[in-house]
Amino acid sequence: MRKILHYALNRVVITALILLSQVVFFILEISKWGNYYMEIAFVLRCLSFVAVFTIIWRPNNPAVKLAWVVPILIFPLFGGIMYLSFGHVFLPKKLRAGMERTNVLMRKSLRQEKEVMDRLKTGNPGVANQSKYILDYAGMPVWEQTSAAYYPEGIIYWKNLLEDLEHAERFVFLEFFILCEGAMWNAVLDVLERKVKDGVEVRLIYDDVGSAFLLPKKYFETMEKKGIKCVAFNRLIPFLSLILNNRDHRKIVVIDGRVGYTGGINMSDEYINYTHPHGDHWKDAGIRIEGVAVWNFTVMFLQMWNMSRYTEEDYSRYRYCFEQKLEFAGCVQPYMDTPLDEEILGENVYLNMIGYAKKYIYIYTPYLITDNEMYTALKLAAKRGVDVRIVTPGVPDKKMIYWLTQSNYQNLIEAGVGIYQYTPGFLHSKCMLCDDEVAAVGTINFDYRSFYHHFECGVFLYQGDVICELKKDMMETFAVSECITLEWCRKKFMKTNMIGPFLKLFSPLL
Repeated sequence: MRKILHYALNRVVITALILLSQVVFFILEISKWGNYYMEIAFVLRCLSFVAVFTIIWRPNNPAVKLAWVVPILIFPLFGGIMYLSFGHVFLPKKLRAGMERTNVLMRKSLRQEKEVMDRLKTGNPGVANQSKYILDYAGMPVWEQTSAAYYPEGIIYWKNLLEDLEHAERFVFLEFFILCEGAMWNAVLDVLERKVKDGVEVRLIYDDVGSAFLLPKKYFETMEKKGIKCVAFNRLIPFLSLILNNRDHRKIVVIDGRVGYTGGINMSDEYINYTHPHGDHWKDAGIRIEGVAVWNFTVMFLQMWNMSRYTEEDYSRYRYCFEQKLEFAGCVQPYMDTPLDEEILGENVYLNMIGYAKKYIYIYTPYLITDNEMYTALKLAAKRGVDVRIVTPGVPDKKMIYWLTQSNYQNLIEAGVGIYQYTPGFLHSKCMLCDDEVAAVGTINFDYRSFYHHFECGVFLYQGDVICELKKDMMETFAVSECITLEWCRKKFMKTNMIGPFLKLFSPLL
């Protein structure tokens, strides 16, 4: 039943059904609905007209607008339904009001330490400008006095997380896109249940669609019975725009306000290679931070919690008081992106880093389906002599998206960008590293859904040992990955030059 539901709610399947509906509509027009065709067609065309007008009116990227207008014009009867299903930012009114209300509390809770920003401006004005952008548009300050550790594999992340959870004394906050019963989650849940009995407050947020096919029905009620406060974010209800868009794609763990985790790693056994659904190996990345910067993650979680539960509370009681001063270990700036504003902050952080780079840009991403601005930035960086390398999966999780990713290779390679496919299996990491100085590790893919539709998060990093750890992993990954050539692209001509460009017309849907 879960597999049937999974396929029934798949975006590609629903898109195909919508297109099939257009064909069926014309057949019914001839057979049964001839007398009502004009009225029905008029209503549907009006809906498509409203969708096109809305797209043109919104201050979006022109390439994104065009990517939506084209399929609507091709399928005028059901194009409006497609847009409402996949392209419209639409949350329940109460949930949206909750976000606006909690934004005020979030801004009051987070304050930039002037001394930190001043030192950053003196030391590296370019990095300071990036941090100021994140502060101004996400409300997230940059911090010193925070250590960071990079995890190149999910199994390492998981084992360290379990150890930290065992030391929790006051509270544990967890927020994941995917929860799946299995060895990974069950081990975490076992610790959480014991901690609840010891008086530790535990809160859990999981995305209802991300976990819909993996958890028992109303799993949040099961958690509540165990003493774990739980929210299923934006619960599955019979409206496609709510089901498929604006999901909580973040992965956050906060322990006592002292330790924080994020990255691409969800709570499911493939992330620790206990199962192998896509190739022989699943590669992912996580990051652990300890210090004052964890406060950003604490506030992020509490904002999402209060928005979903429609509650208000004093954030400050969850702030950890660090007494011991650490030696300078670089700057750490956890940040978030939301689909409820017109600022595509997740993409812009990447674009700023690409523009900043002078020597090299290394990127991990499972999907490479983005707008023209990103492709132009990557190509211009390569043309000005920057060593640009992008690692994508060698094994697909979704074939159509895989083909679409590959269809972008040739144009990038011709501009001098290095493309690598991770040979051992599927790569799910979302990381960028530039010039041995700055990096971003988080949940944000190079695709439309991460940039435009999902709630996301990441950590912007400047200097420190974590930069070296990430670079070491990337160099090792290049060594086991296939370097894609123009000859390879020509051999895949049908997929990359024929099917790919056609799929680009529907890229915002995928």
